[in-house]
Amino acid sequence: MVQLFNRLCDCGTSHAAGFTCIEQAPEDGTGELGRAVNEAAIRAAFPEANTRRAMLTAFGAGTLLAALEGVLPLGNAREAMAQATGAPEKRDLKIGFIPITCATPIIMADPMGFYRKHGLNVEVIRTAGWAVIRDRSIAREYDAAHMLAPMPVAMSLGIGVAQPIPFAVAAIENINGQAITLANKHRDKRNPADWRGFRFAVPFDFSIHNYLLRAYVAEAGLDPDRDIQIRSVPPPEMVANLRADNIDGFLGPDPFNQRAVFDGVGFIHILTRELWDGHPCCAFAVPRSMITDTPNTYAALLRAIVEATAYSDNQANRVEVANAIHGPNYLNQPLTVVQQVLTGTFANGLGQVVRQPNRIGFDPFPYHSMAVWILTQMRRWNQLQRDVDWRAVAEQTFLALDAGRVMRDLGMPVPANAMRVETILGKRFDPTQPEDYMASFAIKRN
Repeated sequence: MVQLFNRLCDCGTSHAAGFTCIEQAPEDGTGELGRAVNEAAIRAAFPEANTRRAMLTAFGAGTLLAALEGVLPLGNAREAMAQATGAPEKRDLKIGFIPITCATPIIMADPMGFYRKHGLNVEVIRTAGWAVIRDRSIAREYDAAHMLAPMPVAMSLGIGVAQPIPFAVAAIENINGQAITLANKHRDKRNPADWRGFRFAVPFDFSIHNYLLRAYVAEAGLDPDRDIQIRSVPPPEMVANLRADNIDGFLGPDPFNQRAVFDGVGFIHILTRELWDGHPCCAFAVPRSMITDTPNTYAALLRAIVEATAYSDNQANRVEVANAIHGPNYLNQPLTVVQQVLTGTFANGLGQVVRQPNRIGFDPFPYHSMAVWILTQMRRWNQLQRDVDWRAVAEQTFLALDAGRVMRDLGMPVPANAMRVETILGKRFDPTQPEDYMASFAIKRN
């Protein structure tokens, strides 16, 4: 585990490694592109680091920017970058994805023409697992990627990687859409308190799946590091491992929960929406350098993704979307399996047909509160080994302003606040009081 370290910023204070100083270039309502204009203006006006630090310390970024407004058209520049309506600087892009229904907007945007509509030629590339996605993204083999929502947070903080790699969640891909699936032999063990000794699979260490499974068994009185085994298994391999009796169950993404039922090797114990309704799972992630180096490409890509996400969320489009993504180039799953997931009418493996249209949803807005909860779980289980500024990290990695602007342009409702109170496993989570929430856990590593 790589421990987070601090660095001395030009503003004269220490910040988490890999993050842009918020005081140096304050948020002005135009999102990350507007922030980039502020940073560039201050650096251009005071190119010497010592002078810049002294000026920022003496007067503050707000005062300096106000003075620069009098001689430079910063407002126009911010707005131009924020809108970024020019031709994409780079049209040919590669986006890596894992073949799961969480990636639906990223996948369907290819055959259904959303990328082409916004002037982009995108190749979506099936990838074997999350570590491969991460490594190819860091190596810039992928321009953007389908990632688990916690991954950009971990990468930006330098957790699980050799050094901090600034990445951001430009949009959430899906909410809900996961389940705990158990092997058929455990039909009489529906109480998690009875799972001592069970072997579970999750997609990745830095995943909502890992954190929800840990929280779920901990609420039942089991220590997830001592009373059960949790291992990372690529989603496409989960059903085969269940069939081979290598695992007793998994908390994983669809379509593999439904595929376990389809193949007769498992049953759906619980949908994760029953643990946290509206929880994030996967995200559309970009390197932060893309935002400043190719702002028009970033803006066009974000518009395509948000539009595809909204289209996928409409229940009237779900059968059409299932037809577009179930084939060998994308999910490579039986159509009936994908339709059961997306429509929410499905067999649960216990002899019942369940109708839950909100089994999976597609809401692009990256609430900062989601990121704060992720950070509490990283801290709880000692992945994050020191205290951080919860809100600052959330704002730097979950780009709510950018997503909200695109949503508004498309006529979608935009939340008034990126910090919302959640109910998670029956417990109230106030993102403005993460320390109190952390103190409430009976079982934790830290």
